[in-house]
Amino acid sequence: MRPSRTILVFPALAIALAALASPSFPLISRAPQEQTPSLNTLTDKERAEGWRLLFDGRSLAGWRGIGRTDVPPGHWVINDGAIRKIPTKDVPLQKDGQPLAGGDLMTDGTFGDFELCFEWKISPGGNSGVKYNVSEEMSRANPPGTAALGFEYQVLDDDLHADAKNGPNRTAGALYDLIGPDPAAKKLRPVGEYNTARIVFVGNHGEHWMNGKKILEYDLGTPRMTDLLFKSKYRTVKGFADRRVAHIVLQDHTDAVWYRNIKIRNPRKIPE
Repeated sequence: MRPSRTILVFPALAIALAALASPSFPLISRAPQEQTPSLNTLTDKERAEGWRLLFDGRSLAGWRGIGRTDVPPGHWVINDGAIRKIPTKDVPLQKDGQPLAGGDLMTDGTFGDFELCFEWKISPGGNSGVKYNVSEEMSRANPPGTAALGFEYQVLDDDLHADAKNGPNRTAGALYDLIGPDPAAKKLRPVGEYNTARIVFVGNHGEHWMNGKKILEYDLGTPRMTDLLFKSKYRTVKGFADRRVAHIVLQDHTDAVWYRNIKIRNPRKIPE
């Protein structure tokens, strides 16, 4: 038989505990903390909802460079469960002293209607983006031939990168060079922290989300979008805004950037 233990409660602590037990004690209600999901995995519920991973956290299987069958060596690596772009200044040199050739990272597969979710973080002063509705043929036909042409979810250090000074449509979360995010909805986390992102592209309708809030939407073929395209850098690219079954791309903009928890589903095939 174990000896009994006596728990001593000091007077001040006893008073505090009694106060907590009192119905009149003003308790503080806290919002639940955001839960960090297991990296690069799917729950049973997500699988039932039609999600599939585009990155397994261990390899770059399913990804390649534009116009090539492999990943641009020395430029894209896996770091702490994330796809990381090595800053171009740190890329290994070839025998002739020139850095290894880089380029955007593209999915092998193509997608029509989709809902894409991912997490991203950027380096100080960094610039990158996630592009979609990308035609490899169109991208190869336009210089430099290794950079994707498509709609872009802008990934940026808004405070330190000069592009943010060129207007809201160049800031993080923007539909690059076309539509800026809603400033009331956009809550960008500090550089070095991961942001959650979501892109919805169904029919001619598109949406960008950041950290759980919708920050912009658009519809192709409308007067508004036609006008925005005419004023953009894409106005001379024939067929740029044509809707297609296309690739998704992580942009090589020379700066360090990290992407993880990349998953996609067809929202028109979600189980009831």
